[in-house]
Amino acid sequence: MNKQSALVAAALVGLFSAGISHAADANAGKEKCYGVSMAGQNDCASSSGSHSCAGQSKADKDPKDWKYVAKGTCAQMGGKLSAK
Repeated sequence: MNKQSALVAAALVGLFSAGISHAADANAGKEKCYGVSMAGQNDCASSSGSHSCAGQSKADKDPKDWKYVAKGTCAQMGGKLSAK
């Protein structure tokens, strides 16, 4: 690997690390709450495997889809902290 390739690789590793750290910081103080997201407003993949990305839920308040909410508010919204 030449110096230029090594420099590019190091820069990419730095960018990925910063992105992961920023994502973790953005969700600090939040928890996954199942059964509260509206259709198309889920935060990530379904626990049932019916889809693999955010915004792909098909039904309102599907118990297998989740959304990040402020810690301690899930139950008040009628949701659960697990998909079971």
